[in-house]
Amino acid sequence: MNDDPELLEELPPRAVYDAELFRRLLGFASPYRSRALIAVGLIILSSLLQLVGPLATAVALDLFIHPDGSRSAVSRWVEQGWLARHPVTADQGLLLVAGGYLATLLLAALVLFAQGYVMQLMGQRIMADLRMKIFGRLQSLSIEYFDRHPIGRLVTRVTNDVDSLNELFTAGLVSIFGDVALLGGIAVVLFWLDWRLAVTTFAILPLLLGLTIWFKARARQSYRKVRVRLARINAFFQEHLTGMSVVQLFGRQAATARRFGTINDDHREANLEAIFYYAVYYPMVELITALGIGLILWYGGGQVMAGALSLGVLVAFLQYAQRFYQPLADLSEKYNILQSAMASSERVFDLLDSRPKVESPERGLRPEKIAGRVEFDVVDFAYQEGEPVLEGVSFALEPGETVAIVGHTGAGKSTLANLLLRFYDVDRGVVRLDGVDVREWDLGALRSSVGLVLQDVFLFSGTIAENIRLGDSSISHEEVKAAAGEVGADRFIRALRGGYDSPVHERGAGLSVGQKQLVAFARALAFDPRVLILDEATSSIDTETEQLIQLALDRLLVGRTSLVIAHRLSTIQRADRILVLHKGRLREQGTHGELLAARGIYHRLYQLQYRDVAVA
Repeated sequence: MNDDPELLEELPPRAVYDAELFRRLLGFASPYRSRALIAVGLIILSSLLQLVGPLATAVALDLFIHPDGSRSAVSRWVEQGWLARHPVTADQGLLLVAGGYLATLLLAALVLFAQGYVMQLMGQRIMADLRMKIFGRLQSLSIEYFDRHPIGRLVTRVTNDVDSLNELFTAGLVSIFGDVALLGGIAVVLFWLDWRLAVTTFAILPLLLGLTIWFKARARQSYRKVRVRLARINAFFQEHLTGMSVVQLFGRQAATARRFGTINDDHREANLEAIFYYAVYYPMVELITALGIGLILWYGGGQVMAGALSLGVLVAFLQYAQRFYQPLADLSEKYNILQSAMASSERVFDLLDSRPKVESPERGLRPEKIAGRVEFDVVDFAYQEGEPVLEGVSFALEPGETVAIVGHTGAGKSTLANLLLRFYDVDRGVVRLDGVDVREWDLGALRSSVGLVLQDVFLFSGTIAENIRLGDSSISHEEVKAAAGEVGADRFIRALRGGYDSPVHERGAGLSVGQKQLVAFARALAFDPRVLILDEATSSIDTETEQLIQLALDRLLVGRTSLVIAHRLSTIQRADRILVLHKGRLREQGTHGELLAARGIYHRLYQLQYRDVAVA
C-alpha cells in the first residue's frame, strides 16, 4: 500500500491557456465537423424561432386587444403590410397570431429534437475515439509509468474525466452557440423596438459580468480539487478491493474504513466548496435579473402611461428580458460543465502527452529467426536514482543453454528479466540478444521472441483457451491443447465442466495457484519463444504439481535459451550453469556441484534451505 503523496495527489495544473485546451478538445470533434455544423445550424434556428413569440404577443396586443393605443414598430409593419392587403376582424387576427405562435413552438420542438439527437450521436463517437486514444496511450507507456501512477487514478481518467468531456460536447459547447444566437437576436430586436428601454434592460449586465468573473476564478480550482479527491477514492478502492483477502486476514477492516473515511471526507469537502460557489452564484444571478425586470417595469410602465410606448412593446420586453436573462442565469450551469471539463481535460491531456521512456526504434530489428544468444555486458541499473539494483553485471547465455539465477530477495534477479524484455533500459552497459543491443530491436519482435512466466500469474476474464492464446488467432485450438498437454495442464482442464471453453473469472478466481501457473506455462509454450524466462515460476506449486512441471520443463527447455530465476534450489540443480547474485553483483557462477564445492554464497543458501526443510 503506497501512501506517497506525490502518487496520490493530482499533478499540478500546467501553464496552459483555456483557449489551448479548447483547441485540443475541438480537435477530437474535427472528424465529425459536418454533424457539428448541422447541430449548430439547428440550435441557431431554434434560437431564432424563440424570437417569434414576444413579437406575436406585441402584435396581438397592439392591433387586436388594445388597438386604440400607440403602435410598436413591428405592429406598424404588420398593419401597413399584410393587414392592409388582407383585412381581418379582431377575433380572426387573434386566431391567426395564436396559430402562428403555436406553429413556431412545434417547429422549435422538432428542431431541438433533431439537434439533441445529432449532438448526442456525435458526442458518443467522440468519447469512443477519446477512450480508444487513451487506452492506446496507456498500452504504449513504459512499465515505470505504472509504477508511479495508481491504477485507480488512471481508471478515473478513462471513465469520469471522459464523461465530463462528453457533457461539454453534448450539453455545453453547442448550447453556447445557441445562447449567443439568442442573445444577439434579442439585442437586435430590442433596439429595433425601443433603444431607450433596451439600454435600461442591459443596465444590469456589468453586475452579471462581474459576478461571472468572480465565479469563474474560484470554480475551476474547486473542480480540480474534486477530480483529485475522486481519483484518490478510485485508487484506494482498486488497491483494497484487490487486496481484500489480506485486509480480512489481518483484521484491518476498521483501520481501512478509517482511512477511507478520511479520503471520503476530503472528497466531500471539495464538493462542498464547489457547491458553495454555485449556491452563491445562482441566487445572485436571480437577484440581479429580478432587478432588471424591475427596471423594465419602472421605466417602461412610465413610458406606457405617458403614451410614448405601446403596451405590446412593454410586454414583449418583459418576455424578451426573461429569455435574455435566462441564458445568463444558466451560465452557472454552463460554468459547472466548463470548469469540470477543463479540470478533466488537463488530466486527460497530461496522460496523452506522456511519452514512454522505452520506445521502439523507427527501423528496429525484426529478424525472421533468432539463435537466442543473450548477453549482459557490465550492466548497471537502478529503479530509483542513488539506489542501485545491479552493478557491473556481466554474463552470457549461449543458444540452447539453461542458466539459473539465484540469490537473496532484492538481489536483482527479476530485474534481469525486465532489462532483457526492455520494460526498463539500463543505466550503463548493454543487454544484447543475438549480439544486437536490445535497444536496437523492434519492441514487438523482441518481446515475441522471449517467453516469460511469472510467479504471480495474471489471467484475464474469458475462457481457458483464450487465456492460452491471448487473442492470437494464428494459434489453433489443436496447438492450444498440445501446449497444455506438454505442461500437464490438460488433465485439470479436461476435468472442468466446459473444458477449454470453461470461463475464467477476474484474475483467475476459482483456479488454484498451481492451475494458474500451469495455464501460464501453456501460454508461453503456445507462442513458441526462442528464449524463455521463468521468474519464480514454481515457487507456489505443490510437490506433485512441481513434479509434473519439472517433467514438462525437461522437454520444454531443450533447444531453447532459458533463464530460470528461482528461490527453490531443487528446481535448478540440472541447469547448465547457475549464477549467484548478491547485493546487485554477480558473485559466483558454475554448476550445482561446482558451487557446492566452492562453499561460498550458493553453499550457504543451499544449507539454509535444506536445513529449513529438515526442521520442517
